Amino acid sequence: MVEFGLKLEDNRVAEWGEFYVSYEKLKQILKKHKDQLKRFNELAARDPTLANSLKDLLNAGGLTPITSFASIKEELSNNDGESPEKNATMADASHTKVVSFMETSFRKPESERTGLLEENANKTNSGSYGSSKKEIGQKNELNQEEPAPPLQAYEVPTRNSEEWREDSSSPQRNSRSETSKSDQSETSSVGSNITHVLRKAASGVTELFTNPLQRHIKDSLLQGARYSAEFEQVMMKDIEMVNKFYFDKLKELEDRLEFLKESAAMGLGLKRHQLLETSDEDVRTTHRRLKSPLEFAKSFVRLSVRASEKEHIGLDLDEDDEEIPLAGVSKKEEDKAQRKREAESIQRALVDQYRTAKLLHNFAILNLTGFVKIVKKHDKAIPEEKGKYKQAVRGDQICNEGRAIEDHATRLEKLYASWFCGGNRSEARAQLLPKKGDSLEMDWSQFRLGYRLGMCTILGLWVCWDCFWGVVSEGSTTIGERTAFPVFRACGGLLTLQWFWGMSAWVWSRYRINYIYLFDFDPRIVASPLKIFNEAVDNTLVFLTTMLLYYKSGVHDLPGDKIPAGIFPFFLTMYTIVQLALPTRTRVPMWMAVWRLVTTPLHSPSFFDGYVGDIFTSMVKVFQDLAWTAFFILSGEWLIPEDNQAPGNYKWEQSFRFKHVLIPLLTLLPLWFRFSQCLRRYADTGDRFPHLLNALKYALSQTVTLFGAFHPLYLDLTQHQESDVFQLFWMCTFIGSSLYSFGWDVYMDWGLGRPKHAFLGPRLMYPQKGAYYAIIALDLVLRFAWVLTLIPPHTGAKFALPDYLTAVSMVLELGRRTMWGFLRLENEHRSNTAGYRRVGFVPLHFATGHMHEYTQEKKHRGFSVLIEVTVITLLVVVVSFISVIAAQHATERANNVEL
Repeated sequence: MVEFGLKLEDNRVAEWGEFYVSYEKLKQILKKHKDQLKRFNELAARDPTLANSLKDLLNAGGLTPITSFASIKEELSNNDGESPEKNATMADASHTKVVSFMETSFRKPESERTGLLEENANKTNSGSYGSSKKEIGQKNELNQEEPAPPLQAYEVPTRNSEEWREDSSSPQRNSRSETSKSDQSETSSVGSNITHVLRKAASGVTELFTNPLQRHIKDSLLQGARYSAEFEQVMMKDIEMVNKFYFDKLKELEDRLEFLKESAAMGLGLKRHQLLETSDEDVRTTHRRLKSPLEFAKSFVRLSVRASEKEHIGLDLDEDDEEIPLAGVSKKEEDKAQRKREAESIQRALVDQYRTAKLLHNFAILNLTGFVKIVKKHDKAIPEEKGKYKQAVRGDQICNEGRAIEDHATRLEKLYASWFCGGNRSEARAQLLPKKGDSLEMDWSQFRLGYRLGMCTILGLWVCWDCFWGVVSEGSTTIGERTAFPVFRACGGLLTLQWFWGMSAWVWSRYRINYIYLFDFDPRIVASPLKIFNEAVDNTLVFLTTMLLYYKSGVHDLPGDKIPAGIFPFFLTMYTIVQLALPTRTRVPMWMAVWRLVTTPLHSPSFFDGYVGDIFTSMVKVFQDLAWTAFFILSGEWLIPEDNQAPGNYKWEQSFRFKHVLIPLLTLLPLWFRFSQCLRRYADTGDRFPHLLNALKYALSQTVTLFGAFHPLYLDLTQHQESDVFQLFWMCTFIGSSLYSFGWDVYMDWGLGRPKHAFLGPRLMYPQKGAYYAIIALDLVLRFAWVLTLIPPHTGAKFALPDYLTAVSMVLELGRRTMWGFLRLENEHRSNTAGYRRVGFVPLHFATGHMHEYTQEKKHRGFSVLIEVTVITLLVVVVSFISVIAAQHATERANNVEL
């Protein structure tokens, strides 16, 4: 799981950076405090009685630190110009300055300190080491109201208890005695001041050499108190700063909204005294039929002209009167253009204000999450102060959980929908969040992606033409019937997954779903959708070229027959392995996620781990083909000419271990991993719902797999008339598993199917509602096709898919899983459905000006892209020329054979 500090850095607004919680600073203080506590525990283990006594003494406010002679001398030297009386007073102040905080903190009763915390979030109850800044300032009052108990009352039974009591009490008694004498005396000599300083220094030296263990324990306790006070001071200051910035910004946005409403109301022809009565409902009623900004501008102009005519002519015109013609009147035409510009200006202002409101909502969420997480770390690191800041980091104490700014954004949506979208709030939300500045704008790298996609398209058409034309014209076999086709099917499945992943990242970024935050990705190495597409298109070029060469080699269309056809699937396999391993910076986190999935019972799964588990359940056919590829390459079968080997006649392919052990196991394992994750979530949370019911879904799917793998003959009534019961059971399990999975997708994973929301859900993030219904319908159909993929191939099952449909079913299932991911991430963004986060809110995905991995790379300039286009064009020309020559030689050879 990525550290929250990286999430905070990635999502913070650069212009507001100084107003965020000092998360890293608080972490450093906690780390020092934790190290100090560890040192104290080590010292306490040497003499527990002494440690406990000193700790009690600290809590009572009677523990005094050692004051060095050098520090006192330096303090006095800085006051050479002062009177001797003042120097004596300063000497006493230097002695008590370090522990003035401690002497006041622990005298206040625990109940009073707790009451202060609950009364105000900026005041927190004191723990075993610290106190608030207000308590420090009230030192004298506290000393008078509740004096500290005398030091003689604390007897510490140690090996030198008598000496220790004398040493620990005498310095403070002497210092207080000297202080009182200096206060009572109006004049004192320089000699008495020096005597006072030397006495204090001597007492410190005596304590230094009397009991070193006592000194170390005392220093450790006092250092812990300083860290506790520093942590409290920084956190409370940050809470005050965050709240002040949030509410100031909120007030600024409210003022701007009122100004916009007044501007729009004036354009609608309302009188000055009516501006205060203008409401969102009035404007919505007036413009509920408007469909576009242009129509709003026209209405803006028309009503303004009417208002002007009412004022000057005195006509009583209603809204339903005929529109006054403006043609031929230059002044009115000019006024019309001016009003149109004003309407467009209002639209831009609303868009800008909405974006700022969403950023402010992100600001509130991130800071609340930061405070909650740092307090959690504090409670874990300092068990003695657990619960100290529980009340201070409640949601209503920090930006009020962003509720006010969320209401403000809702009002903006309603206004924009009424004025520009005909009341459609989904469309309004889509228009209010434009993508300018969010790393989705056009540049030269997209031009590079475009021409490479064109190359892929040409190669794809070439492959299809050769395959199908060979069957039609010559009756030769297609590539799907060639020996090594499962190798291309396996690599093609991984390539399809890469394309779908890039599509998912683009859709999530386009509609502000913060997948980086939800998946706990390290934002420094996250690739942009454009980069993912560029990598996918490069891999596609290699894949299609290799497939074309393999097909040409198999039908002897390549010049010379010295290169075996199996070299091309071997090359593709090696290339795929390299792509899965490099670059290590991004591949290592991917393989770590796979490792966590495989070892699920040993790790508590995160949201991303569950997502990877669901992806694996859709890759059953890919895993089966990968296993076939591994055996094909390792056995050396790729070196044997295909003319001497028929497909499916390999010994290892027909072996019991491969056919009846490995393949069924690869079918079951993804379901088992996901099933184990659900059980582990139940063990971690103790919630039967939804985890046990989710586990039941995967258990049903495993039942279908087991019957398809080990009881295939029960499905064929022509061979076993007595298998009616088994067939009925399998059919019921098949249908029940499909419907159960479909219902879970819609209601639980997507948060849809709510009747009060037209069987969708609240606060949809995608603008087109029709897309939701289309995905639901496709999921119902493809769920049945997915269950069919769970039946292992070549088992004799009646409903097993034929080989020529395996590749199609693979692509359809990966596409279904991609659409499932669109809505699954949307639901997780809107609501913390599975309880993976302590704070249910998720900030929207914005580009905030921070450096991601893809922004650190040098952008493709026009010159470099044009050079690349030129080189590839020349390469294509050369390859085409060679292909033409090869085709001519093949034709001549065929003619010679006929002759």
